[in-house]
Amino acid sequence: QVQLVESGGGLVQAGGSLRLSCAASRSIFSFNAMGWYRQAPGKQRELVARIIRGGMTDYADSVKGRFTISRDSVKNTLTLQMNSLKPEDTAVYYCNAAGTLLDYWGQGTQVTVSS
Repeated sequence: QVQLVESGGGLVQAGGSLRLSCAASRSIFSFNAMGWYRQAPGKQRELVARIIRGGMTDYADSVKGRFTISRDSVKNTLTLQMNSLKPEDTAVYYCNAAGTLLDYWGQGTQVTVSS
């Protein structure tokens, strides 16, 4: 059983920064990819950023230049550094790990950006 535990969400003013972390219960290199998704009220869950096993990264257009995804193979953690936050970034953010057969999800962490 894989566990993903997110932390770092909270309330921030527009223009501020937050750093999300996701701790995995096993080696992050055992997954094909890891990423962050978000879901705002009344909207579908969407990809924010992901990093594949080889290190290539992919970002949603709406966060390019503002968010940075990274990983630490020693601590088995995935991090999302979010800068220049906007009210439209408000959502529940979920950590995802894509295995060979299954996808794993964290419990989510709330990010609220006030205008």
